[in-house]
Amino acid sequence: MGDARDAGAPPRAALDRGSPVPLYFQVARRLQAMVDTGELPVGSRLPNEAELLDRLGVSRPTLRRAVSYLVEQGVLARKRGAGTRVLPRRVERPVELTSLHDDLARAGRVPATRLRSFEVGPAGDAVASALGVPFGTVVARFERLRLADGEPLALMTNCVPVDVLALRAEDLAARGLYDLLRDAGHAPCRARQVVGARAATRAEAQLLGEARGAPVLTMVRTAWDGTGTAVEYGAHLYRPARYAFELTLTAGTAHG
Repeated sequence: MGDARDAGAPPRAALDRGSPVPLYFQVARRLQAMVDTGELPVGSRLPNEAELLDRLGVSRPTLRRAVSYLVEQGVLARKRGAGTRVLPRRVERPVELTSLHDDLARAGRVPATRLRSFEVGPAGDAVASALGVPFGTVVARFERLRLADGEPLALMTNCVPVDVLALRAEDLAARGLYDLLRDAGHAPCRARQVVGARAATRAEAQLLGEARGAPVLTMVRTAWDGTGTAVEYGAHLYRPARYAFELTLTAGTAHG
């Protein structure tokens, strides 16, 4: 990457050493601004350390802490032998009844799917209970790896009753599940969703491009259509550095 001064920025960022805001955090915000404005494009390597030290006018420990903070936030990624590069913006998904495929398309990202398994058979106890259907109800069960701009983002396992949607494996490679449900007249209208976190297994981490035991976000959802028919059960894993749930909270009626 060329000298960052070529972009026309001043040789040093304006840092307030008397501010209560830690210096490393001010440096991190400056680097974040360079990413946001395209001065540091997605996929580009961070300028070398000597260049950044000269430009920002800070100590090596301060710069390294700022870079580490942005790595933790999913803005940058370190790779041995390849330096530190700028990552695509993290997907911030509003907690609404939408599909990940639709959310990625609306955000201008390119969604892609790798179908890892697909089978039709009786629902087990846990799935049948979640869907509110009799044990043994026939469902399509499938696992997909969802990618955004070619980068692994989520590992998704879903079950759909076959009397709701007669799915074929090839349908899932090109279209989102909710799009298929809408076409079948079973648009999801209500859902119960539980979000959590845990450590990834070796296999999960490998698929998602994470280290074994890395934290992953979990989401378990059951969705119903407008008639109250259960149309989907899903158990999904997300990379927290590339994905976040966004909530808007409102105050209810005050008591006491």
